[in-house]
Amino acid sequence: MVDEYRQYVSGFVAVKERRAREFVQTYFSGDRLWPEPLVQLNPAFEAGRWVAELIKDGVLHPECETIFRRRESPNTAGKPIRLHRHQDDAIAASQTGKSYVLTTGTGSG
Repeated sequence: MVDEYRQYVSGFVAVKERRAREFVQTYFSGDRLWPEPLVQLNPAFEAGRWVAELIKDGVLHPECETIFRRRESPNTAGKPIRLHRHQDDAIAASQTGKSYVLTTGTGSG
């Protein structure tokens, strides 16, 4: 899968100047853009932290407590939300400043 994605991305790059082309080809052939994929199968999504915990830890903006709630109708405050572990992990990955891709099952958030 990684090799197919590498071919797809490099297909958009056409460099005529020899040294620049060699540099780009070397960069594409390295592991910097193509980390090993992490595949996890878990149909019973493991629980992550509550939104309130992430706010308390300074990970999410305080307004998230109001936005991310399970509402039964538009006129209610709603119930607090607990994230799935993969959602919590994705938030942590986003804070590293590194690129990441998250894929997950339909309906898993």
